[in-house]
Amino acid sequence: MSVWYALCDNLPFEMLHWDFMKNALLALIIMAPLFGLCSTMIVTGKMSFFSDALGHSAFTGIAIGSICGIAAPAWFSVIFAVVFALLFSYVKSRSNQTADTIIGVFSSGAVALGIFIATFGGGSFTKYNKYLIGDILSVTPAEIGSLAVVLACVILFWLFLNNRLTLSAVYPNLAASRGIPVEWTQAIFTTAIAVVVTLSISWVGLLILNSLLVLPGAAARNVAKNLRQYHLFSVLNALIAGLVGLTLSYIWGVSAGASIALVLTLIYGFSFLFRKVRM
Repeated sequence: MSVWYALCDNLPFEMLHWDFMKNALLALIIMAPLFGLCSTMIVTGKMSFFSDALGHSAFTGIAIGSICGIAAPAWFSVIFAVVFALLFSYVKSRSNQTADTIIGVFSSGAVALGIFIATFGGGSFTKYNKYLIGDILSVTPAEIGSLAVVLACVILFWLFLNNRLTLSAVYPNLAASRGIPVEWTQAIFTTAIAVVVTLSISWVGLLILNSLLVLPGAAARNVAKNLRQYHLFSVLNALIAGLVGLTLSYIWGVSAGASIALVLTLIYGFSFLFRKVRM
């Protein structure tokens, strides 16, 4: 981190004079490819609301961890979200209902259980507000290290399983006929998204987390003419939105997560207008 701090000190930007802004910038640089790659997998797999459901399950895990007196409830929520994701994959593979219906069932149950546990016995809900809005400026060097490890795992997952995941999502029967374990591939995918969502919820916020996992890939899909551009544009969209959103939050004193989400919305709007102009 000392090298990063020294590099930021040499940059002509006033906001980088503060250590918490340096931490936030580094976290966003790491999160950009993380969200960008996950976004393409989510959009391709038609799981746009799955990340939202996982956010609800992560909140439930945090509430359970807090009630049980666990010092780091965020890590307990990772386990809860992974179990939630695997259970969803199991039900989805054995049901004839559409994915959005199953997601709605799980999402409703998760958020209801989370609120029930958080307010059980007259407990106050206000201490969980930070998980609803998020605060990227509170990220610590240790948490940045955790993000870097998750990014490395997601990149490995993407390199080795992206083609299988794409085929499983678009043509599951064809994937199964070619010997691809569709259920296992989907289970690994949902587990990866569960970890990303859970670790990001306290910095991005449950209310806008889903937009950061959907908009980069959705905007990239409007203008990309092949898979390589699709993934590249998605990562660039996330990176540009992160840098611009963080800058706007510093200048105007607004939520960084909301600023990033709004910039991504504008990027999607422009990509929609120019969707017939393929690069």
